[in-house]
Amino acid sequence: MPTRLILIRHGQTDWNSKKRYISFTNIDLNCRGKNEAKKLYWRLRRERIHKVYSSNAKRALNFARIALRGHPIEKTPELREMNFGIFEGLTYKEIMKKYPKLYTRWIKNPSHAIIPNGESLNDFKKRIRKILARIISLNRNKTSAIVTHAGPIKIIVSDILKSKDIWKIEPSLASLSIIEFNESKAKTVLLNDTSYLDG
Repeated sequence: MPTRLILIRHGQTDWNSKKRYISFTNIDLNCRGKNEAKKLYWRLRRERIHKVYSSNAKRALNFARIALRGHPIEKTPELREMNFGIFEGLTYKEIMKKYPKLYTRWIKNPSHAIIPNGESLNDFKKRIRKILARIISLNRNKTSAIVTHAGPIKIIVSDILKSKDIWKIEPSLASLSIIEFNESKAKTVLLNDTSYLDG
């Protein structure tokens, strides 16, 4: 039996709906986000899931509690979103107005541009890779669900696809991706699926 990871991005919040950068601000799901979690519950109810890990951010944790009810949830701070520092709470237009040079530099070369008061992309990658390795090590030949944010999913999937451009991966809100590990090989079984929301 392969080691399976079910990667889940949390549902909508009011900040997501306005396309504001959100990392460490502890905003909860809005009504749409809660409904997305309820629909995911029905999508996953027949999956045999051995362990559930969730970012301890309110929007992820509450999504996990609804979508994976009945499962104990391990709060995992390492699965939080990258800290966006001075970009936090701002939209693209607002950032371009306040910090045009910095934002342009960050988009073009995120590994070498540091957001003041934030987290470097390299540190963020190390954090996600470390917790992912621990989850895989503790759950070999089992299925684990991970409820997290866009950034961690970008890192995990881009690593598996061997893509250096993290912007090519854009997990939708409430999306579902499934990764399988056989020995040292990993493959994506499902990527960014939101079809269950149409039901």
